[in-house]
Amino acid sequence: MTDEPNPNSRQPKAIDARTFWRALGMRASPVAVVTAQGAAGPSGFLALSATHLCADPPMLMVSVDQRTASLGAMREAGHFAINYLARGDEALADMFGGKTDRRGADRFEAGRWDRLTTGAPVLRDAIGALDCVLEDALERFGTVIAIGRLVDFTSRDDGEPLQFFRGGYR
Repeated sequence: MTDEPNPNSRQPKAIDARTFWRALGMRASPVAVVTAQGAAGPSGFLALSATHLCADPPMLMVSVDQRTASLGAMREAGHFAINYLARGDEALADMFGGKTDRRGADRFEAGRWDRLTTGAPVLRDAIGALDCVLEDALERFGTVIAIGRLVDFTSRDDGEPLQFFRGGYR
């Protein structure tokens, strides 16, 4: 190794939150609602990041803002479900994203939700739902990374997924 600087390296750019979201907007991501069943009833939020961690053991992770009311229900219940929405569910995504007046358990319309192994609410007409036992919660930068073990799932063979790309639904 040499102590000489790499002539191809550049100074890192300063990336603020607005620029960060613009940069992430170039990736298409599935629209998901994360749910839990707390003592006060069902709770949920629109997930900006929900993905797999590893296959063996089957682990998933969800990023949750620490101010999200549903975080308490997830911790209390020790579970969560990731519900991937179908194209046409933009209004449901907006509701769970806080863009309507409906809050808390009022967002869980009777007849649209089931339960799997953990008891977390699972959307009947979701493209798929992943039912997880909460195994760990890591706190970083005002965000909790909830890590869950997949214990059950459901999926549909029909329909198209709702995606978020360049600031809008697709």
